[in-house]
Order: sequence, then C-alpha cells, then structure tokens
Amino acid sequence: MSVIMTFSADGDPAELERMAGEHQAELQEIKEAAIGRGLIAHRFYGSEGQIMVLDEWPDEQSFQEFFAHMQPQIQPIMEAAGITSEPRPVFWRKLDTGDDYGWGA
Repeated sequence: MSVIMTFSADGDPAELERMAGEHQAELQEIKEAAIGRGLIAHRFYGSEGQIMVLDEWPDEQSFQEFFAHMQPQIQPIMEAAGITSEPRPVFWRKLDTGDDYGWGA
C-alpha cells in the first residue's frame, strides 16, 4: 500500500510560484527523476508564510532514495523559493476505517 509524504517549511508561497515560473526546466527534471523512482502524485500548497509538499509514493524508501539522489538539485531551488526552515518529511499510511469518500474510494 502506498504512503502519503508531507513536509512543510517556512517560506513564501508567492515566491515559490514566481521561482517555479522561471525554473520550469529544473522542476521538470526533478519531477521526472521522482517519477522514475516511483512517484505516484505530487502537489505544492501554500498558506501564509508556509509551503507544503504533498506526495504519494509506493513506500517511504522510494522517497528517501529519490531525495538523497536529487538533493543537490532540490536544495538550490528551495533556497531560491525562499524556504527558510529545514523541511522534515512525515509519512502517513492510510487507515482502514470503512468510511472512505472521494479520491477514487
């Protein structure tokens, strides 16, 4: 069963969007590397002073291998996006509660 990985960090969501517009090639390269290591889904979200990544991976190890491999490419983009705190990934497993709704339940 897949896992959801989230991480949040202090940063400016508008700056991330601006930076993403200027660095599409680098972001696409990172995304393709992630897909090659098993990425199922990926989104960025923003709130006042916060940036969050929400990914779905086959397992925690797949993400860890991707992140270790791509860290040299990811770090400068995070800095350019104004991320000011160290993100810490959290892995979530789906609980079987019998009341699923949406997302292809």
